[in-house]
Amino acid sequence: MEYGKIQNLADESESLMPRSPLTNEIYDTLLIDEISDHIFIVTLNRPEASNAFNTQMVRDIYQLFEGVALDQTDYRCIVVIGAGKRAFCAGADLKERRGMDDSVWSRQHLEIERMVRAIKNCPIPVIGAVNGAAYGGGCELACLMDFLYASETAHFALPETGLGIIPGAGGTQTLPRSVGERRAKEIILTGRSFSAQEAFKWGLVNKIVPLDQLLNSAIETAEKISANAPIAIRQAKQSIQKGVQMSLSDALAFEIEAYNRTVPTRDRREGVQAFNEKRKPNFEGK
Repeated sequence: MEYGKIQNLADESESLMPRSPLTNEIYDTLLIDEISDHIFIVTLNRPEASNAFNTQMVRDIYQLFEGVALDQTDYRCIVVIGAGKRAFCAGADLKERRGMDDSVWSRQHLEIERMVRAIKNCPIPVIGAVNGAAYGGGCELACLMDFLYASETAHFALPETGLGIIPGAGGTQTLPRSVGERRAKEIILTGRSFSAQEAFKWGLVNKIVPLDQLLNSAIETAEKISANAPIAIRQAKQSIQKGVQMSLSDALAFEIEAYNRTVPTRDRREGVQAFNEKRKPNFEGK
């Protein structure tokens, strides 16, 4: 499949107003592009603000990911990228927050917390394609993805302590789980930025690719995921995600529960039959 047109979405995003494949509604701050019956791209679409998330973007992201969890769809993987070439997401929109009193600030943050839970609890894999700056909440947003690919010029930071706050969209929890406690403390307490190369070395980023190949690379991986049995993918994701928070004995028990949910499926029978017939399996998610 040729993806050149898709890469151009980032540059032409302001002129596009696609409807969500899940809710059939227009999102003010997101672009949704279906790649196939099983994959769609989410483009964070506020390039004039370096894709910083305002209240509307928070609501749009929540609605989209909550829809994935609630709707009976055949989607099997999501790719998230930022519009343009400079930024993945610059975090919370501080211009919108200028002059906010404490009650409004707190109310907005409750919506951010809902967004965080919706992304983290998404039942299907989410691949982040970090195409530029991922600062503050943008870095936290990236950390919520199942894994990340980054452009060579991408860079990250959690500078909240220099603003009188701390990361509040999961950063103090997700970053240590990716790069380790000591590294995360250094990053968060100093607020310093770090490169894609450092993020790769520390385990936050899975792969670094040239910017013009970033989206294609993420889509190729999404296609490989989507070719596998969707029930098995969902159960494997849940087993990993929840198991790492448990003791090993509890995690092994949880894994068996997840495994047993795949045994009575038609996909399990199709996978074994296809292997023995030396053909590609046709998984239906049943």
